[in-house]
Amino acid sequence: MVGNAHQAESWTSTLRQQQSGIMDLGADFGPADPAAYTMRKPIPDPMPVDRHGPARIIAMANQKGGVGKTTTTINLGAALAEYGRRLVLVDFDPQGALSVGLGANPHNLELSIYNVLLQSDIGVEEVLIKTNVAGLHVLPANIDLSAAEIQLVTEVAREMALTRVLRPVRNEYDFILIDCQPSLGLLAINALTCAHGVLIPLECEFFSLRGVALLLDTIDKVRERLNFDLELEGILATMYDSRTTHCRQVLQRVVEAFGDKVYQTVITKTVKFPESTVAGAPITSLDPASSGARNYRQLAREVIAAHAERR
Repeated sequence: MVGNAHQAESWTSTLRQQQSGIMDLGADFGPADPAAYTMRKPIPDPMPVDRHGPARIIAMANQKGGVGKTTTTINLGAALAEYGRRLVLVDFDPQGALSVGLGANPHNLELSIYNVLLQSDIGVEEVLIKTNVAGLHVLPANIDLSAAEIQLVTEVAREMALTRVLRPVRNEYDFILIDCQPSLGLLAINALTCAHGVLIPLECEFFSLRGVALLLDTIDKVRERLNFDLELEGILATMYDSRTTHCRQVLQRVVEAFGDKVYQTVITKTVKFPESTVAGAPITSLDPASSGARNYRQLAREVIAAHAERR
């Protein structure tokens, strides 16, 4: 924990020194193209699959809100489905943003993930909802899930509740993506306990960089005590704006610190993301030719290639 905290201080102090030295407005602070920082090797096109499962479970986690967890879960899921993979997207945030982003109304749900977690007579198959994207299903959530964190406290093996829920469907899907809430409470620990890997969406911004250290500490503790196989799936730079020096500096620091754990794909800022949320559809469906759709298809190819290498 001390090591990660020291690392965060080192990153941020370096950024402060850089920014305090910006006197010449015409100075060159690195290329605007994010690929100049992250690209390492060609990303192969995915091979078609003739069977599905068992699923690799990936938790989208970052205790800082507004960094692109839900956007990434939805659009990465849709892009993976375009490549013939079957997926479950798990809405594990009481705000229900993932459900809304896929066209579901959390207020009208008869059953949600809350019921599967706490009622033994309800199976996950009863709650799964088909989306408009072929091969993509969502396990929805609403505000009821906020009560689960309190009710699970007295349960035996409370950290394993989500693992129990997802076990019956693991062999039917290729990926299960869990959209975690922006906190490191019991729900987040459940997600990390059942996941194989953690994907950290990281906004190219000063405070997001500092928050990664705390999340890495939590991942280390879960690996030591609950899930010995948990690994860092990767760090995804989001909301990159090539016009700002600050974004370039943060991206450069992240790549220096984490090397090939940083995805080659960088998600650039675009107004299409909030528009797709309002439409209740992934950006790959709403505007297939947009830069955001291209970004997430490239990320999907990276995720598939990394999964193939592990097998």
